[in-house]
Amino acid sequence: MGEQPRPRPKNAANGSPGDAHGSPGGPGNTFGKSARRSPVSSSTPGTTGKKVKAAPRKAPKAESHLAMVRRARRINRELAEVYPYAHPELDFRNPFELLVATVLSAQTTDLRVNQTTPALFAAYPTPEDMAAAVPEEMEEIIRPTGFFRAKTKSLLGLSAALRDEFGGEVPGRLEDLVKLPGVGRKTANVVLGNAFGVPGITVDTHFGRLVRRWKWTDEEDPVKVEAVVAGIFPKSEWTMLSHRVVFHGRRICHARKPACGACPIAPLCPSYGEGETDPEKARKLLKYEMGGYPGQRLSPPADYPGKPAPALGNG
Repeated sequence: MGEQPRPRPKNAANGSPGDAHGSPGGPGNTFGKSARRSPVSSSTPGTTGKKVKAAPRKAPKAESHLAMVRRARRINRELAEVYPYAHPELDFRNPFELLVATVLSAQTTDLRVNQTTPALFAAYPTPEDMAAAVPEEMEEIIRPTGFFRAKTKSLLGLSAALRDEFGGEVPGRLEDLVKLPGVGRKTANVVLGNAFGVPGITVDTHFGRLVRRWKWTDEEDPVKVEAVVAGIFPKSEWTMLSHRVVFHGRRICHARKPACGACPIAPLCPSYGEGETDPEKARKLLKYEMGGYPGQRLSPPADYPGKPAPALGNG
């Protein structure tokens, strides 16, 4: 009998003839004809049969600092077009109300704070009134925001400090604000940027998460994140940049499942693909006005395109 023909190798994935990458030009061949070459070695015709190792693939070129800065600034410009109405999502009418609301917002949502503060400010409209409050009565009002005993202590302390040291007025300097009980750099920057027009970068959980996802920095400490981002953008952009990034983080670029397939800055994002990339499925993940739902403010700005939030107990 003659020599039997050797069987052709089967594709390990689907059992079809060909190598494990699929046939040339098929769905499994992402590199075209080059995928037919062995990634390890080959025999070259006309040589002594010596094995020749394939050239290793070049690693992607690292992004330069200048290129990152340009990409970061373009992201900011794109977000400005997507969220021209970006704003602080706490309801307030004066610096004192914004200061109190920001302190209350720790470990809870802006929505819950906005649903709670109308009763709080009706009872204690000024620092003098709040400083004289009965702790147990204030605790009961702010209970829905969580950690109500610690927050009551902070509010009583900062109100007394405003009354005794600042003539009942909220100071407009960072160094004064951070001395108040319960007030750190984040809270101070919120108040300065939105009540006094002093530029500031607000590094909350959303802001920190997104700037790391966009590879602007790998810092975890909020103060260091603030310093890095401050070096990327002109001071005039700091406050609105903060609003835009936070808006994007709350609506599209979620922590657990970002809506990558519905993201307007996907081409600029080095982390694209961490979340849902199918456009239809991604659109179902959008929140607030992007998804057709109410926002967080009971009294949003006039240019806000979404629906106001419901009052406490109405939704």
